[in-house]
Amino acid sequence: MQNSLVWLAFAMVALSSCSKDGGDAAPPPPPSNLRLVSSSVNGMAGTEFSNVNFTPAIRFRFNNKVDKATVSPAITFSDLFGTVVSFALSYEHNDSGILIIPGSGQIKGLSKYSVSLANTLKSAAGGIFTDATTVNFQTQIDSTPKFPAIAFDSLLTLIQKQTFKYFWDFGHPTSGLARERNSSGDLVTSGGSGFGIMSMIVGVHRGFVSRSQSVQRMLTITEFLRTKAQRFRGAFPHWLNGITGQVIPFSPNDNGADLVETSFLAMGLIAARQYFDGAGADETTIRSNINAIVNSIEWNWFRKNNEQVLHWHWSPDKDWTMNLKIQGWNECLITYVMAASSQSFSIPDTVYKQGFARNGAMRNGNSFYGVLLPLGENMGGPLFLSHYSFMGINPNGLSDTYANYLVQNQAHSLINFNHCVANPQSRYGYSASCWGLTASDIPGGYTASSPTNDLGVIAPTAAVSALPFAPAQSKAAIEFFYYVLGDKIWKEYGFVDAFSLGQLWYANSFLAIDQGPQVVMIENYRSGLIWNLFTSAPEVKAGMKKLGFSAPYL
Repeated sequence: MQNSLVWLAFAMVALSSCSKDGGDAAPPPPPSNLRLVSSSVNGMAGTEFSNVNFTPAIRFRFNNKVDKATVSPAITFSDLFGTVVSFALSYEHNDSGILIIPGSGQIKGLSKYSVSLANTLKSAAGGIFTDATTVNFQTQIDSTPKFPAIAFDSLLTLIQKQTFKYFWDFGHPTSGLARERNSSGDLVTSGGSGFGIMSMIVGVHRGFVSRSQSVQRMLTITEFLRTKAQRFRGAFPHWLNGITGQVIPFSPNDNGADLVETSFLAMGLIAARQYFDGAGADETTIRSNINAIVNSIEWNWFRKNNEQVLHWHWSPDKDWTMNLKIQGWNECLITYVMAASSQSFSIPDTVYKQGFARNGAMRNGNSFYGVLLPLGENMGGPLFLSHYSFMGINPNGLSDTYANYLVQNQAHSLINFNHCVANPQSRYGYSASCWGLTASDIPGGYTASSPTNDLGVIAPTAAVSALPFAPAQSKAAIEFFYYVLGDKIWKEYGFVDAFSLGQLWYANSFLAIDQGPQVVMIENYRSGLIWNLFTSAPEVKAGMKKLGFSAPYL
């Protein structure tokens, strides 16, 4: 019994001793998690930012002090392409906040950047970071000039020369015709080739290529068109194979004649015939080929059984399935002028008046952004409507019962400009120097942009080609595109097809139907060269008079 009491006393002492040492005490609680309280750029809270300057202050605030040793390794600062941005790091709010400032020259204009915090970050007490996050920002326009300043006239020459290279360097090696775009391979375009032919005339006039070089190219083109290119009642398809001349369907039912594209080609050919007027054998052959090509187009057959309107498409196996009437107001005025001018298959004036003009229904007469629009859809539509036909047709002093065509084109251009300045959809980057909505590539596709179809994509050809109609507004845009955005959009063949500053998207494409008007309309603004050539053709004068047009040159 006595021994039992001794052992009990010993055990109690031992237990007491263990309790005093704390060996069996409850462990201390873990440190609380590190949480993000706020993020900001230049004092604005959030995680997505636009129009940010080039020295942004990026701040993160936490609920506790941070472990400084874990901060820098947890930060990733890079641009859209993964290029690392160096930065200065400092601490605020008793080490519960960090400030990140990029190094000098690290941030570029019109670029996207991301600053990320990984969950390897810890609190000073060892707490786990649970709010791994990323701040994204897009920088503002860098307005510093990207190229040395030159006289505006010299800039126009540079744009013409660089853009002309699309047709000269990139013309199809077999046919000489213009590829649809810079990725088209053997696919060439009839209408775009007409624009290319007019651009080549400008190239000779401005000394970009010699007359003899152009004569050889024109011999290649006209021989191919006359002898090899597939035709339908004399009219050309929209697309052809540049080697074989066979039609490449534009769509399942559009595998034959395209009368509108044919008229663009014929316009260019007529201008070339008037320009290459030398007595030598080569230039004589060019003129002979052009006459044979143009005079064999059966314009009146496209009335579809003598309807009082022209039809856009026909093919041997699809017949009139497309059933698209060519009615105004749009880019197709030249189709009716060429049809009326034909020396073999002319149309009467009633087809123009009832078909294209729709007995006057193509009139508009409403004001948009304070500008009265004589013709066409509300807000004017895409700007190519006032460019394509008027690459050859001189609108100065031109009128008929429906409109004064210089007034029409000026109004169309100013409405487009005013829309971009008003910017009702708050598209980033739009301004009095950055405007122009027309048909072009867009991210993931192609569309005819206009004030009523504004997706935030600017096409340089719109403002550049409007130079004869809105010279001050176009000059501002041209200088902005070249000097301010030149590092983004000025490339081997001139300005890229389109861009979106809001999406930081820049096309890598060039299209014949967008490059050609820039070369030609700049020249028409400078010298009237193509206007004078095309309207000097006797059959064009007669055709325009037949349709009821009056102008000093008719």
